[in-house]
Amino acid sequence: MHVAVYLPLLLSALAPLGARPLAERCEPRLATWLLTASSLILGAATTVSLGLLAVAGLIRIPQLAALGHWSAHTAQHDDPTQLSVSLLAGLLLGGAAVMAGRMLWRRARSLAAAAWEAACMPTRDGLVVMENDAPDAFALPGLPGRVVVSTGMLHALDESEHDILLTHERAHLTAHHYAFVALAQLGAAANPLLRPLAAAVTYTIERWADENAAASTGDRRRVARTVGKAALAAHRTPTLSRMAGATLGIFGIRTHRGHRDRLASAGPVPRRVAALLAPPLGSHPVLAAATAVVLAAATLATAEAAHDFHLLLATVGIS
Repeated sequence: MHVAVYLPLLLSALAPLGARPLAERCEPRLATWLLTASSLILGAATTVSLGLLAVAGLIRIPQLAALGHWSAHTAQHDDPTQLSVSLLAGLLLGGAAVMAGRMLWRRARSLAAAAWEAACMPTRDGLVVMENDAPDAFALPGLPGRVVVSTGMLHALDESEHDILLTHERAHLTAHHYAFVALAQLGAAANPLLRPLAAAVTYTIERWADENAAASTGDRRRVARTVGKAALAAHRTPTLSRMAGATLGIFGIRTHRGHRDRLASAGPVPRRVAALLAPPLGSHPVLAAATAVVLAAATLATAEAAHDFHLLLATVGIS
């Protein structure tokens, strides 16, 4: 096993440095695709690299090498990988598998529960109005999904802002934003170094929905005012309980039931408002090209490492 097997690990350590520039300088839809692809591809590449390193160490142990009819002595001579590195890779791989499995199980449960809840909600044109003074609005994925708005939120906004709110929430459903979030979080579960990328996706999907509302109304300033008013109203009053991990709201993703989202009181909402008050962002070809180069390098390095491992197995095979 040579240097190629370590390149995905190095790129995963460097990738978070590009999360904020992509989220802030690139058109939100493209940024969401790039960040999600980066998290998923780098997460898969590092998992493969750890697996190759772990197995390369196992065949250096005579008792295990005998099971595959390999020569442990030849493996120790031809493979420069240290046994300690292989053992560490095996431990990290086991942890990644556990974390990814837990994430998939929790996400599947939350989405199934959300789909069931959505199917049971009485609705007109996919809109559910809940009698509750707590101002809130969110998209509930399902077949079909639902947009849930509380009466408190409707009272906090004027009539002209209701359409903006609904357009924002419906954008989450029509663009399947919950899938982008799930895939980005899967990559981050496999490799915790990629968590900044998954966090950036939760921001860019909100920016994506904001831009949909701005394009629909043709008034970016009014959309910015609506986002600010909704966030301010929710900041002053506890919001509704939601299904953790399944809903997407105008304030962002809730991580706990009854927990007030950080986006309502910290940086992302002011950043969204500032972005709406500025001209629309472009595709930023330099950032897009740099991301493509990183992903291509990780993919090619993983393929090269797998090829090296195949050659190693052929070399240590006992004829």
